[in-house]
Amino acid sequence: MTDNQKNLTEGRRLARNVIWNLIGIGSPLLVAVVAIPILIKELGTERFGILTLAWMAVGYFNLFDFGLGRALTQLVADKLGRNQNEEIPRLIWTAMILLLGLGIIGALIAALLSPMLVSSILKIPEKLQVETLTVFYLLAASIPFVVSSTGLWGILEAHQRFFLINIVRIPLGICTFMGPLAALAFSHSLVPVVAVLIVARLVSWSIAVFLCLHLRPDLRHSFGIDKTQIKQLINFGGWMTVTNLVGPLMTHLDRFFIGSVVSMTAVAYYATPYEMVTRLWLIPGALMGVMFPAFTTSLAQDKKHALNLFNRSVIYIFLVLFPIVLILVTFAHEGLTLWLNREFADNSSLVLQLLAVGVFINCLAGVPFGFIQSAGRPDITAKLHLLELPLYLLILWWLLNIYGIIGAAIAWLLRVSADTVLQFFLAYRILPASLSSKINQLTMTAAALLIMALGTVTQTLMMKGIFILLTLLTFTITAWFVILNRKERNTILNYLHSKIISI
Repeated sequence: MTDNQKNLTEGRRLARNVIWNLIGIGSPLLVAVVAIPILIKELGTERFGILTLAWMAVGYFNLFDFGLGRALTQLVADKLGRNQNEEIPRLIWTAMILLLGLGIIGALIAALLSPMLVSSILKIPEKLQVETLTVFYLLAASIPFVVSSTGLWGILEAHQRFFLINIVRIPLGICTFMGPLAALAFSHSLVPVVAVLIVARLVSWSIAVFLCLHLRPDLRHSFGIDKTQIKQLINFGGWMTVTNLVGPLMTHLDRFFIGSVVSMTAVAYYATPYEMVTRLWLIPGALMGVMFPAFTTSLAQDKKHALNLFNRSVIYIFLVLFPIVLILVTFAHEGLTLWLNREFADNSSLVLQLLAVGVFINCLAGVPFGFIQSAGRPDITAKLHLLELPLYLLILWWLLNIYGIIGAAIAWLLRVSADTVLQFFLAYRILPASLSSKINQLTMTAAALLIMALGTVTQTLMMKGIFILLTLLTFTITAWFVILNRKERNTILNYLHSKIISI
């Protein structure tokens, strides 16, 4: 193993990359909190509704890559781990040509469907239809750049260049909300507002091209298609597409069921705590964005190291999320009352508690989910989701009719719990772990769930405060002396020492 290969999976580098990912994902959300109320006021509700469709469309245009961006990350990381650098340029060009072709096809389809969407399918006011159609054509023209960007970012991810990725991602994310605000100084039409978004995407695409060519100068001299890689790319990408389609269905269909079985008011009581607590997905998302190529590279180099990365990833997610979720579960009613009102809290606090526990469990599943895909087996996670979808919908319908939105929350909790158990089981089939490691993870999770259950039955505010204080004190001591190893403790102490000195 060369020094360069070791650096791709070295602990401190991975930790820095996770921090950069958190900043890159989180900073645009802070800007959105400020920008959205102003945009609603200045654009009006109808135009803002169309702008939200534009935001959603730009995000979902990535589906046109059919998983090839993720496939490219996995295959490049694997070749880096095997020290097969000479094969990488043609692999990259093969994937990028495929992505560009898919993007052009996607653009043509979107452009052809735009008139029907504006005039018939979407309820666009007649006075805004011409303006909206222009916006849709602009969005369609951007699809080749959005789709091919997934491959460009995938190349940088495989090489663990997350600092560079986020140096571009942060301004782009901020521009998503601040760009439309700047455009309002010149016009309240949606055309310049959305044009700013498109220009920001084009600039970020150009920078990504420059960064990839700088990182791999051999791309300038090894242009061509490697037909032997096309099958691998399409196979991996196809199964990723299944996951990308089925996963969001299981995430969002519950609200449609609630609206049809109970009421739209019940949707609000369910969706508000759901949107609140699922923001915690940002934490494992930031970690697994870094660990996906690290797992692939490690599997090609040293499976023992890959297993260690796997186990420590589970522990880090557990350590970060447990205190947050425990506080949410314990103070669910008080928090919703303070944030919204007493009526909302009365209807949504139990939903929040159930969903918070479910998100905690689901976040742990992010590690085996990413690991299985990094091992080149996205078919496993896709087949698992295809199996889960009909069973989940049946249980959701049954419990929803009996218990209302509480039943929907229970159904979601049951699904993510079963999914997590299966994901860990399948991951350990690929890379077996010791029995003691499995027992430790099971004991740790069971203890956390038991403590969260105790948090739901604690009554008075004072008792809840004492419970949280004692539990988090015990948790901190246990985490420091039992869960973290000596190297991790030393790293934390050295970091704190450097910060104190700098002050």
